[in-house]
Amino acid sequence: MLESELFTLLQHTSDAAFSVTEEGEILSWNKGAERIFGYSAAEAVHKTCYEILEGMGPLGTRVCHQHCSVAECAAGNTTEIPNFDMSVKTRSGQRLWINMSTLVFDNQRTGRRLLIHLAHDITEQKKSEELTHKMLDLSKQLSSVGESSVRAEPIAPLSEQEKHVLRLFAEGKDSDEVARTLEISPQTLRNHLHHINQKLRTHNRLEAVMNAIQRKLI
Repeated sequence: MLESELFTLLQHTSDAAFSVTEEGEILSWNKGAERIFGYSAAEAVHKTCYEILEGMGPLGTRVCHQHCSVAECAAGNTTEIPNFDMSVKTRSGQRLWINMSTLVFDNQRTGRRLLIHLAHDITEQKKSEELTHKMLDLSKQLSSVGESSVRAEPIAPLSEQEKHVLRLFAEGKDSDEVARTLEISPQTLRNHLHHINQKLRTHNRLEAVMNAIQRKLI
């Protein structure tokens, strides 16, 4: 296959696809790369991939540079180059996450070796993973709060009204909704919460709800 035929073939994938020399010079840049990264082929071709993308790894370290691990793998005649995730800079200056895979193309006629990079946008996936981690961390924190807040017995039992207040908060209602449901003033609601925290030896509404749930009071 000629390099020109290869470059034409790469135009038919929806992924970003671009070819570079072993030194990192971009020789082809398909429509998918234009769409994802924002650079036109005219702007990208003959620049280096590390100059255009400024790729960063998950730990914030620079992974796109002249002697990157992908180039070293290709130079070492590695038959399989693993794919990886990295953050890249687009033409607008924003950063997005991509998953990059690499193919090695040896031009038998010229003896030149090219690296074919295929990339797709995984920014939303990364955001979802980050949100999941945050939710797990919050769950651990809430569990810790609940465990620490049930060590001491309540000073006095909760009234039915106070239990009703906590049940409404546990259902996700905010202070205004709770006050309207119980037909009480915001100040009366604050007084209830003050007494609840005193009785349960908690410090805030969240601790009080977790404490009451753990003790099966609500």
